[in-house]
Amino acid sequence: MAGSGPSFLTLPERSTKPRSAGLTHVLDKGYSLDRVASVLQAYAGWIDIWKLGWGTAYIEPALAAKVRLLRDHQVKPCTGGTLLEIAWLQGRVDEFFEFATWAGFECVEVSRGSTDLPLAEKHRIIRQARSLGFEVFAEVGSKDPGDLVSAAEWTAELESDLDAGARWLVAEGRESGTVGLYDAGGRLREDLLDELASSRAAGFIVYEAPQRSQQAHLLRRLGSEVNLGNIALDDVMGLETLRRGLRSDTIGLGAALETSVRAH
Repeated sequence: MAGSGPSFLTLPERSTKPRSAGLTHVLDKGYSLDRVASVLQAYAGWIDIWKLGWGTAYIEPALAAKVRLLRDHQVKPCTGGTLLEIAWLQGRVDEFFEFATWAGFECVEVSRGSTDLPLAEKHRIIRQARSLGFEVFAEVGSKDPGDLVSAAEWTAELESDLDAGARWLVAEGRESGTVGLYDAGGRLREDLLDELASSRAAGFIVYEAPQRSQQAHLLRRLGSEVNLGNIALDDVMGLETLRRGLRSDTIGLGAALETSVRAH
């Protein structure tokens, strides 16, 4: 038991890396290299994607070392969508991709939540990113809390992003968890979730869920292997316990399995 940990509880199955489901996507708000190294040393096995939020990658003093450290721990570094949107506004998309290639990023986020980037242009950028070998996270949703796009519009955009070549689709929630997928109080827009979860893109969606209550709600609704994003570094272990039914918020995940095991 000392080598692999205890095994006396019946818990939801957890896939191992490289994962095709159950992704944990963390948000780096500008952490030091020492902090990143400490988190990876302890929790790299639970982290799949590491997004350098908004435009932090552009001014990160230790960018090359940070990206190299992430890749050494089999965690994929990803740029923030806002940085690419700014590059588009300034007509510097090609230069952005040169920068991302030079820095060693494996993934890029393509969004249009902060600008008036047309959908057709978003798809062109997705195709360009794919042609350059990047894994694309295409985000849907506005960062403006007053912009409540319909569930049908979200689903249509997600599916078209997938057709354009995106590998993963990101449902906007921001660092605050009070826009896009959520209302101003942080409550999930159930109509939107219902539409997304029943779409043909459902298996590729990463739900931004910075708040514990949001993480727990999505896990109860969609299961322990739902893809969750914008997770704070301090919450990585907490989320893993939620996924495994080892916290009161999701204790039913394990209890349901135990009932099934005893029934058989």
